[in-house]
Amino acid sequence: MPPDTSKMLKLAQQCLERAQSTAAKLGKTRLKPAMSAAAPNPQPAGRHRRVYSDEGGKLSPFLPPEIFQKLQGAESQSSKKELTPLEEASLQNQKLKAAYEARMARLDPSQAMQKTSLTLSLQRQMMENLVIAKAREETLQRKMEERRLRLQEAANRRFCSQVALTPEEREQRALYAAILEYEQDHDWPKHWKAKLKRSPGDLSLVTSLLSHLLSLPDHPIVQLLRRLQCAVYSTLYPAVSRAAAPASGCCPPTPNPGSRRLRPSQSLHCMLSPCEPSTAPQPQDSPPMPSLHPRPTGPPSPVGDVVSGLPDKDSSFEDLEQFLGTSERQGRGRGHGGQPEPQLQQLKSAVEDIHNAIDRLLSLTLLAFEGLNTAASKDRCLACIEEPFFSPLWPLLLALYRSVHRAREAALSRSMELYRNAPPTAIGIPTKLLPKDPEAKGTYPYCAAAQELGLLILESCPQKKLECIVRTLRVICVCAEDYCPTLEATPQAGPQPIAAAAIGADDLLPILSFVVLRSGLPQLVSECAALEEFIHEGYLIGEEGYCLTSLQSALSYVELLPRGGLAKQ
Repeated sequence: MPPDTSKMLKLAQQCLERAQSTAAKLGKTRLKPAMSAAAPNPQPAGRHRRVYSDEGGKLSPFLPPEIFQKLQGAESQSSKKELTPLEEASLQNQKLKAAYEARMARLDPSQAMQKTSLTLSLQRQMMENLVIAKAREETLQRKMEERRLRLQEAANRRFCSQVALTPEEREQRALYAAILEYEQDHDWPKHWKAKLKRSPGDLSLVTSLLSHLLSLPDHPIVQLLRRLQCAVYSTLYPAVSRAAAPASGCCPPTPNPGSRRLRPSQSLHCMLSPCEPSTAPQPQDSPPMPSLHPRPTGPPSPVGDVVSGLPDKDSSFEDLEQFLGTSERQGRGRGHGGQPEPQLQQLKSAVEDIHNAIDRLLSLTLLAFEGLNTAASKDRCLACIEEPFFSPLWPLLLALYRSVHRAREAALSRSMELYRNAPPTAIGIPTKLLPKDPEAKGTYPYCAAAQELGLLILESCPQKKLECIVRTLRVICVCAEDYCPTLEATPQAGPQPIAAAAIGADDLLPILSFVVLRSGLPQLVSECAALEEFIHEGYLIGEEGYCLTSLQSALSYVELLPRGGLAKQ
């Protein structure tokens, strides 16, 4: 055997012992998932990993709040942290000990005096390192305490306008003191403040500053954002979990290859999907699903009979306000989808918490960077803060909205199923705004707009969802101009939204209703309800607000189609 074989065998034995102890620790942690994986009749794995909730072991597509909080804090914990003097001394002592063991291994057994000398030298050096490190740490702690008191006094001077501060103001003062302390250790805030002072009206500079700020997990503003996200998530999760229990029993899983509704296992945005009509035969032993609206008994009529019941194309949008008023009264009669009052209160409470959280983040950002305290810079800061704040919360928030608007989504889904093959002229689109040869390209009219509208559910930020709606209406205008080259914008006084200036509201709403029908997305009702609540007030009077209102009008019209009220008029 070579002389190093015994050393290698000893090293291998140590590695095996460490691996065995590590495996024992991991085995205790993974024991419960392993048992659940070995259970009979395993469910097919979905696209998203599901976890067990704390409500009787029911499967939930959302993470429990405690796991969500750990994931949100993992990023800040993974950032580089400066070592304390005692930690540096501990690392140095470990290196000294490793060098000592290597030298002791090279000495012969007869060199006992040298081994004793090396041992005493090692102990002396390790003790000196610890004494020096302890003295350095005491000095550092004293200086840090002096700096903390000095910065606290500066924060107190900033908030000295009032004698008695509210708990929120005291918390804001503590966060401002933490920001001042952070700026003592980093130089980049000073450089950005100087740039803002040189170019106060440069909005691209505001976007770059907020992007850099939100990418730093150790900044007090980012830490506050994580805490507020966890608080909102903890509020939403119980409400959604309770709403998912009755919703899971509402619609039994019925195979329907023709339906375009996404399943909950394929997308978190489609949780609590309403019951949709299915053409697949149901088992004999299963009772028929009750309909939300009364229908005449008898065999289902073909699409041609349904289309014949539609209003005339020239009069379908003559009195849209009356239709929308009827829909609004019926919505009030249903009590927001027949949901109990506590669930509505939970939604209102969650919305209020989100608004308060965003306001706190914005005010703290303006405190940290005074150069952002202008109207345009505030709007840009708000847009930059909303995206990272809403991204992990939107699926859960949308699930709560969908549970509240379940009845409206069911009615819209039924309309999409009944009229998905209806010709555009039956919806009220004039012939001049349709292609001359619809079958030339192998697609239905305004297919590009329906595809653009389908991208809305892939976004998790209200601002980006609103931009998707604006792009949808612009695509409608482009398609209408392609189908009717002689179409010209009607000159009107003042700036007009691009959709209204191109084809007018009388033509836009029928086209948008047709696009909604072909999109096959009943969750657009909840998406628009959430957007109306969370978009900035300034967008409501501009092009974005016009586009959102137009989409809501089209949804209300399509929702009324299967009821037969329009055909009677």
